[in-house]
Amino acid sequence: MSAVDEKGIAVFKRLIRYSRPYWWRIVIAAIGSLGVGGMDGAFAYLVEPVLRKIFSGKDTGIFVLLPFGIITLFALRGLCRYTNDYFMRSAGQLAVQDVRNDLYESNMRLGLGYFSRHETGTLMSRVLSDVSLMQEGVGSVITGLFRDGISALSLLCVIFYRDWRLALISFIVIPLTVLPAQEIGKRIKRLARQGQEKMGDLANILQETFSGIKVIKAFGLEQREIDRFRKRNLEFYFFTRKNIKYEGLSTPIMEFITSFGIAGVIYVGGSNVMHGTRSASEFFSFITAMVLVFNPIKKLLQTYNNMQRSIGAAERVFEVMDEKPEIVDAPDARDLGRARGEVEFRDVHFKYDNDYVLQGVNLVAKRGEVIALVGPSGGGKTTLVSLITRFYDPTQGGVLMDGADIRQRTVKNLLEQIALVDQETILFNDTIANNIRYGKIDATDAEVEAAARAAFAHDFILELPEGYETNIGDRGVRLSGGQRQRLCIARAILKDAPILILDEATSALDTESEQMVQQALNNLMHNRTTFVIAHRLSTITHADRIVVLEKGMVVEMGNHQALLDNDGLYSRLHGMQFKA
Repeated sequence: MSAVDEKGIAVFKRLIRYSRPYWWRIVIAAIGSLGVGGMDGAFAYLVEPVLRKIFSGKDTGIFVLLPFGIITLFALRGLCRYTNDYFMRSAGQLAVQDVRNDLYESNMRLGLGYFSRHETGTLMSRVLSDVSLMQEGVGSVITGLFRDGISALSLLCVIFYRDWRLALISFIVIPLTVLPAQEIGKRIKRLARQGQEKMGDLANILQETFSGIKVIKAFGLEQREIDRFRKRNLEFYFFTRKNIKYEGLSTPIMEFITSFGIAGVIYVGGSNVMHGTRSASEFFSFITAMVLVFNPIKKLLQTYNNMQRSIGAAERVFEVMDEKPEIVDAPDARDLGRARGEVEFRDVHFKYDNDYVLQGVNLVAKRGEVIALVGPSGGGKTTLVSLITRFYDPTQGGVLMDGADIRQRTVKNLLEQIALVDQETILFNDTIANNIRYGKIDATDAEVEAAARAAFAHDFILELPEGYETNIGDRGVRLSGGQRQRLCIARAILKDAPILILDEATSALDTESEQMVQQALNNLMHNRTTFVIAHRLSTITHADRIVVLEKGMVVEMGNHQALLDNDGLYSRLHGMQFKA
């Protein structure tokens, strides 16, 4: 067995393990499968004695009851088939639901580094499209293996019981179908994986265009995006077409090969009937069973193709689930309680891949100090504060909180010490109250209102149709930029963390909104150790210390006036902004 086959089998076994909690559904479905398969075998077996009694024995009673018997048989078979389908497919649905939940949980526990390396649309495609393909595969595979497998087995028993010699003639060609079936299955699996990657490309375009629709329309680039989508959609079609081609080939190839066995049976069996060594009813019973058995065998071949397609999607899903989080609790990490708020960067180096973004940063922020980080774009300001939250870990050196390495705290306890207000106002399609409660999930209505008042958001909230229960839409599109930012500040105020990070919190606001947001920020910064990233230098003149970063290194440090007097990089940046 090749390494590829072993990997596929291992993936499928892992997929099947998700069905274990729903074993009782599978047992009921298996009983239904036994009913379907047993009745197929019984129907084929009873053809011979019934026909013999009707035509040879002239039994008119059986002839009269025969239509009712057929109707009853098929009614019971239909009930068993429904039982099998319902319980097996629902078990598959529940199993794949667990896969989707585990996949989403795995995504949520991965670090920011993983998300920066992978496109959003690709990750969405794995959660939605890949898992849906797995869902289709698991349901049909388990159902097919049980129902069609049992049906084929019961009919085979009838065939070999009637005449094992004719049975060997009919099935001696079956091994010849194995090789093409395996080859087609491998191609289907590979194409399914590649097709899902192309589906991820489509999801990326959708995510980008829908989130950036304002920019697209402002620049009149609708046709460019339409053409880009059409090109990716055509590429997806090419993979789908190849998949259809191989799936379409499997059944004709199977039927062509097995036709040699059927032809041999008809020739040998028919000769026996004409020579009187076999009755016509016996031969008809055998032919009925043989014709019936090829149907579940063909379905089993289709099930094999579905399994390969499902495995192709499952491999992509399990790759994400097996991804190890880069940021995890150290073995000796513990909850150290509420921090005082002292933060130290000690000889910190950090690199993305092979490029250093920070080099030898040393900085101490005392409790309650306001530390402003300024400098040219790409200097490492956002990366530096991201190390405080352990979105990333330093490549070299360490970040200390109250004198202890932050890795000595659990990640959960560390993040409880930090509130973040980002330049990108991240709000959720929920009520205003619930968006503020992101700072403290169990906060009371009174606490939410107090935080909103401190952020100067209470008045505009009351003007909304449903006040605090107003749904703000996707990413808060129903609010102005200043209103969204004040909700983010209210969220941070509610969290009441000893350390605050402000990353360009007022950069996208107009003057009036900036003044109101700045007042809210002053309330938020009170008695907290605060790191402020700002390009607009007028907003950080009050900082206790201003740290100037360039190419990942601290090139200047001091208060506003001292840095102006120093006539260095800060003085030049200040002059560029205020020379008018």
